[in-house]
Amino acid sequence: MKTLFILGTRGIPAQHGGFETFAEKLALYLTSKGWAVTVYCQHDDGRNLHESTWQGIRLVYIPVHQKGALATIVFDFKAVLHALSEKGIFLTLGYNTAVFNLLQRIKGQTNIFNMDGIEWRRKKWGPLAKTWFWLNERIGCWVGNHLVADHPRIKDHLATRVSADKISTIAYGADQVSSADPALLKPYGIEPYGFSVVIARPEPENSFLEMVAAFSREPRNHKLLVLGKFDPENNGYHREVIEAAGPEVLFPGAIYDAPVVQALRFFCRFYLHGHSVGGTNPSLVEALGAGCAVIAHKNQFNRWVAGPDMLYFSDEDECAVLFDTVLGDDVLVEKLKESSIERFQRHFRWEKILGEYESLLTQWYPNR
Repeated sequence: MKTLFILGTRGIPAQHGGFETFAEKLALYLTSKGWAVTVYCQHDDGRNLHESTWQGIRLVYIPVHQKGALATIVFDFKAVLHALSEKGIFLTLGYNTAVFNLLQRIKGQTNIFNMDGIEWRRKKWGPLAKTWFWLNERIGCWVGNHLVADHPRIKDHLATRVSADKISTIAYGADQVSSADPALLKPYGIEPYGFSVVIARPEPENSFLEMVAAFSREPRNHKLLVLGKFDPENNGYHREVIEAAGPEVLFPGAIYDAPVVQALRFFCRFYLHGHSVGGTNPSLVEALGAGCAVIAHKNQFNRWVAGPDMLYFSDEDECAVLFDTVLGDDVLVEKLKESSIERFQRHFRWEKILGEYESLLTQWYPNR
């Protein structure tokens, strides 16, 4: 029986984000294929290290008493220390604390790294954090026996650090959404196809201000639902976005209820995706899986994921022109929705993505 250990996430069942969702999907998939899978989980209630089993998957709970970023660092360190006594193959999701994985390299363990995005380029980080991420990216490229890039441009970037032969490209996956409950829209005062939606963290690199300001230039007879946790009293950028919003822009806060989020994607007229950095973004893949017509920031990452048929903007003016010209075009919207499903089926189905991971892990599985 092959044995896999997954490090680098906060744990499963997934509650926090894309890597946790991927870890859950992969663990369930490989367990069904006869693998023994262990996932390390961050635990904050002060109990000692302990284990449990969930749907045939071994969960190792690592106690952490710190908060915020420090808690993640401490958790990753403790997880690596525990993993040093295990045998099998290891998959580390993200390189943010790759310096600790040096211990696994010294021990001779086989560790595959999913290198995620180019974290040190994100605008939200200060000089110290950017330096930490930059150094750990370099270390991750070296200590990983093999690297996974979730996007061809991420592979190109990593190939400036190591040989391209050391890197495989495997994208992110999603579930297809073929139906949703329109009643879930009522609490937000919206009707099917009478709104467009933004679902992301409200940060400058995600183009919130450009999209909201462009939409608000004139009345649209249409709603723009902007999801995300806003704190205008303590965050100047959040305050700027809200001040730029017209009366047709709604801020319902962060929504974590999966059926509601699925309904918002499924029934939206356009899905707006403003991410300007990163590789294969899970939210954009999920939008394709829901058959969304997409308006996205114009960059090499989004273009590869969403494909040539979608609509793109580079600044507020271009975004405003799109709203002016396509918001009422029913024929175009249907064409984009069809293109979205076709691209999803070809590139981003979980069955395809997880099968590629199993093949890679089998290829690198240690013989001893």
